[in-house]
Amino acid sequence: MTSVEVLFLDVDDTLYPRTNGLWQAIGERILGYLTDRVGLTSAEAERVRASYLERYGTTLSGLIRHHGVDPLDYLRVVHNLPLREYLSPDPRLRCLLEGISSRKVIFTNAHREHVERVLACLEVEDTIDQIVDLLALRMFNKPDPNAYRIVLELAGDPDPVRCGMVDDRLRNLLPASRLGVYTVLVGPLSEAEGVDARIEQIYDLPRVLPTP
Repeated sequence: MTSVEVLFLDVDDTLYPRTNGLWQAIGERILGYLTDRVGLTSAEAERVRASYLERYGTTLSGLIRHHGVDPLDYLRVVHNLPLREYLSPDPRLRCLLEGISSRKVIFTNAHREHVERVLACLEVEDTIDQIVDLLALRMFNKPDPNAYRIVLELAGDPDPVRCGMVDDRLRNLLPASRLGVYTVLVGPLSEAEGVDARIEQIYDLPRVLPTP
């Protein structure tokens, strides 16, 4: 296997375990936004969120297309959570990231402000070389192929076959895999056809990551 020169990392449910409740809390904020700001009923909000996630990869993408929602307003509302109630310093994660010689780039559908707060809570912010958030992606989100083109451009146009990507969603990894990126799915045992490796938690990454 070709060694990884640039490693693209997702944040939510990837750098921390999905069992800590943070993503569920964000989901509740999203449903609250749909009822309070968009004016949907609770039942409509559930249905619309599921539909937009399936069609566009994020709820926000559908809200921009069909409801004219201000993306910054949405991002600030749904990420307005006391993160330290869910996250704490993770020395094991820090050791892992420090031990990976690849250039480490956050590649996320979230807002940079949220990413920086998460990294600070985990105390790993100085182990990351670059953050590419939804705004830097020009509002193209994973799994839109344009998002992968832009993140590679912003990362200095590395050869995709010398890149790796780690994400908790299979559909986000498949476009990268088609480009030749080495892909790693993080999460409980599940279908992982189309990616190079699957790990149950981020701490297992060194076991599957190609090395020089």
